[in-house]
This record gives sequence, C-alpha cells and structure tokens, in this order.
Amino acid sequence: MPKTPIPADEAERLREMEELGVLDPALGPKLHSIAVLAARICRMPVALVNLVGGERQYFQGRVGMDLSGVDRDSGFCPYVVDAGAPLEIHDALADPRVREDALVTGEPHVRYYVGAPLLSSRGHTLGTVCLFDHRPRRLTSEQREVLLSLAANATMLLEAHGRAEERDRFTQGLRELQELKEQFLRTVNHELRTPMTSIRSYLRLLKEGGLDEATEHRFLEVVERNRARLLDLLDDLLLLASLNAGSLGFSPGPADLAGLTSQAVGDVIDDARSKGHTLNLHAPAGAEVWVDAGRLRQALRHLLDNAVKFTLPGGTIDVVVTAEPAPTLEIRDTGIAVEAEALKHVFEDFYRAPNAEEQAIAGLGIGLSITDKIVRWHGGDVAVENQAGGGIRIVLTLPRAASAQRSGPS
Repeated sequence: MPKTPIPADEAERLREMEELGVLDPALGPKLHSIAVLAARICRMPVALVNLVGGERQYFQGRVGMDLSGVDRDSGFCPYVVDAGAPLEIHDALADPRVREDALVTGEPHVRYYVGAPLLSSRGHTLGTVCLFDHRPRRLTSEQREVLLSLAANATMLLEAHGRAEERDRFTQGLRELQELKEQFLRTVNHELRTPMTSIRSYLRLLKEGGLDEATEHRFLEVVERNRARLLDLLDDLLLLASLNAGSLGFSPGPADLAGLTSQAVGDVIDDARSKGHTLNLHAPAGAEVWVDAGRLRQALRHLLDNAVKFTLPGGTIDVVVTAEPAPTLEIRDTGIAVEAEALKHVFEDFYRAPNAEEQAIAGLGIGLSITDKIVRWHGGDVAVENQAGGGIRIVLTLPRAASAQRSGPS
C-alpha cells in the first residue's frame, strides 16, 4: 500500500490545530451531530468528522464506526488533507491508493468513500467530513452540496471554539494582569509608606525637642536606616526598568566569583546576625569569570538578601563557590519552602509567593527577577528548588572567563 502523502503546510497545519484545540472533548457532541446529519442526508452507513493529526487520525464525530481513530498513514482522508479538495472513490478495490488498506480488506470493508475537507480560514485542511459505504456507489449533486456545507459548518465550529478558547485565555490574562497591578500597588504602597511614615514620626519627635543626646542619636540612626531603605527600593525599581528596556550599561572584565561572593556576604551579614542566623561561607579563590563586577554583586546581594529574609530566626545559610566544572555559586538555607507551582514564577517581575504574603515578609518581589536578568546577560543561569529536608537551594552558574570573553553577552 502506498504511503499517504504529507501536505507542504504540515507544520503550520498542525500548529493551527493545536491553537484551535480541535481535540477538546467538549467538541465531541457537536461534531457527532454533524456526522449524524451527513449519514442521514446522504444515506450512508458510516459518517465521520475526522481530524488528521501528525501521527494519528481522530474520529471526533462518528456514526456506524466503533473505532475512535486510526494511524495517520491509514485510510482515505490523508489524501483529502494533502489536496485540500474533495475526494470521491467509487470502488476502493479498484483504487491502488487504498485497495490494500485495513479499512478495505477488513472491518468495516469499505468499498465507497467520499470526503470533504475542513478548510480553515488560514487555508489549512484540518481534517474531513467523510462517508463510507460497503458497496460501490456515487453521490448525487445535492448530496455532494450537503456534504460540502456540513464540512464548512464543522470548520466554523472548530474555529469558533478556538476563538472562544483564545478569548478566555485573553480574559484570564487581563484578570491576572489586573491582579498583578493591584498587588504591585499594594506592595509598593506598603514598602514605600512604611519607611516614610517612620521617618516622618521620628523627625517630628526630634523637632519637638526635649530629648537627651543618646535618644536623639538613636532616632537619627532610625531615620538614616529608613532613608537608605527607601533609596534601595527606588534604585531597584529603576534597575529593573533599565534591564527590561535593555538600556542598562554593562562593563565586563575579569573577576573572581569567590571575591564577589565574599563582598556580597559582607553586604548582608549585619541583617543575618540581627536575625540570629549562622552564615557559612566557603569560597576558595580561582573561580575566574568575565563579568560586570558591580552588576553581578547586585545580583548576588539579592540572592543572599532573599535567603536572610525567608529563613526563620536562628537558621543556617550555607554559601559555597566552586570553580569546576564551571564557576558556580550555591546557596542553601533552612528557610521557608516554596510551593511547586510558585517556583515556576519566582523569576517574574513583582511576583511574591503566597507564603511571602501570608507571613508579611518585606519586599517588592523583584530581587530574583533582577538577579535572573543580570545573570542571563552574562550568559549564565540561576535555578531555585526546594530541598528535601526543608529550605531553599539556589544554584547560579556562569561561563568561564575565557569562553565568556569570546562569546560576549547573551
């Protein structure tokens, strides 16, 4: 038996079928109704609405046929898909293309076939509305017109289903975008308002006077700490905007990942100690990288800052730098695990995992996003996963200095 043909637009055709969701079980009853009409009006024992996939044919609507589908190379319909035009075979036993096909030589012993293409508005043939009989015969012109009309209606049904699916996805996307916007505004409002309120309150107390020198000094330290926090928040927002716009300048050069990690640990050590954390650093020199040292230090600081914030008081944070097989930084903490679904989104802008919201952990949800963008600019990779015994494991990998210098930024 000759191998059935593959149309020139096969890749685009299959992509459209996937986009339309033509195999959605919800379409079954409607396509079955079309098969019933085709069988009754054309007086045929077997009628199918057959969607021809890449490896299989799916009988989504069927009358007089127990099979739910056959292989792609079997049967008659692939010829209709290839030609994009109706096909009528009056006697299958006399047609060399199909006379040895299993549907002809065995059940249901097809002798007659006619199929009309499901031709989409993009010009791709998604399948057929087809009819079988157990004896040679011909369609009348009226029956042929009905078959073509039913095929057109089946196609409109598939495309309407696809548009509805697309509309639902778009509506869901708008809903999620609105939720993200509202969450962003709530988070930014809280993160900015809290230090500003603190600054205003302490300045008012200082202005009223009557405080001893030690108290004044302590109040001024609080004001300075909150001022620095505000500037850090604004700097991060501006940094994220520049990264997204592709306008951030990078000045790469040779650097030691161990040295940069040690500096980043120094940036967060006071916060770690204030929470009673044990912060262990193992970073032997020799992990040479070609990076913008300042930008990478920002990325490392965000990773470590996350570990400090999400580790419960008295926890442990281990930081290890290795040079082989590639320069790698690994951070393990005993902090709060993240739900599997949330892990998929941790590198998205302004995403905050549910446990961060529930436990009111400070942050805008942009630290990991900034880190990911900076690391990817350098041709590296960063991954986050839950540890079996609890806590989070973060692995950041960068190319070696020589290879990164040759290939440039990604």
